[in-house]
Amino acid sequence: MNKAPLYSRSPRRVAAQPAAAAAPVSAPAAEGTATGWLRTLSQRHAAPLWAFTGALLALALVLFIPFALSPWRPGAHPITQDDIAAAVRQSLEKEALPSAAAAAYEAVLPSVVRVVGLMDDKDSGEDKPEQRAMARSLGTGVVIIDNGTILTNLHVVAGAKRVKLRFANGQESEAMLVGAQPENDLAVLKALTLPDDLEAATMRSTSDLRPGDHVIAVGHPFGIGPSVSYGVVSGLQREFRAPDGARTLSKLIQFDAAANPGNSGGPLVTMDGQVVGIVTAILNPSAQRTFIGIGFAVPIENAATAAGMPPF
Repeated sequence: MNKAPLYSRSPRRVAAQPAAAAAPVSAPAAEGTATGWLRTLSQRHAAPLWAFTGALLALALVLFIPFALSPWRPGAHPITQDDIAAAVRQSLEKEALPSAAAAAYEAVLPSVVRVVGLMDDKDSGEDKPEQRAMARSLGTGVVIIDNGTILTNLHVVAGAKRVKLRFANGQESEAMLVGAQPENDLAVLKALTLPDDLEAATMRSTSDLRPGDHVIAVGHPFGIGPSVSYGVVSGLQREFRAPDGARTLSKLIQFDAAANPGNSGGPLVTMDGQVVGIVTAILNPSAQRTFIGIGFAVPIENAATAAGMPPF
């Protein structure tokens, strides 16, 4: 049986042979290989093969060109900003996103506590008619360190015999006063018992806060809560004189998110869920003590200093 010859890559000397004894043509042997078969096929059927190849190229062009040139076809509709807006609206209609205020509320809620100052030694803090009739001071606080350190207003706990807290998960605890900053109406509380999953709020500097920025106030107005109200920063560097005239608070954040008695000590929160102030007062031109659209908060820089934390 004949074998296909193996070719070495190195040159080799071939002995000269007489012209009469020339080597026979090896085409028949080569035809047994795949390369020889293709060569033979191309030689025998050259014209049909070229025709077939041309037909394939023509078909490819017919299929590809309409897609490649579709943006330039007469009558083609280019994608516009209105098309994109319509697609976005359709997507939002199918699955509406939560509002920025709702997201901010959910972020800070685990850190908001209800604060009750018990003014009578006989008041156990229980929610019973005979207990509720006793003198109490109601407010809100916010956890700033997960070891149970809480900021609130000094006027919420001033003169209290005991201070009672209710965390966001419903767990209750007593607290002790560990610090105060009367010039900013701030008090620092330390809870005696803590929930296992207690979370501290995230605080941020007010250096980039501007009038018109959206904020929420979270607290327990009139004991109802936790409640959230939504508004904007109305002004900065405001002053407020307490109704008794005892002190004047300065460098305050003015806001118009609804606040009422019970909101005192609660957080003022930006749309990223971060605390920029502690709600401390509302403007009351009448004796009804209801919100008329002007509230004030102590900047968080002052509040952090009251808790012994470095300023931003």
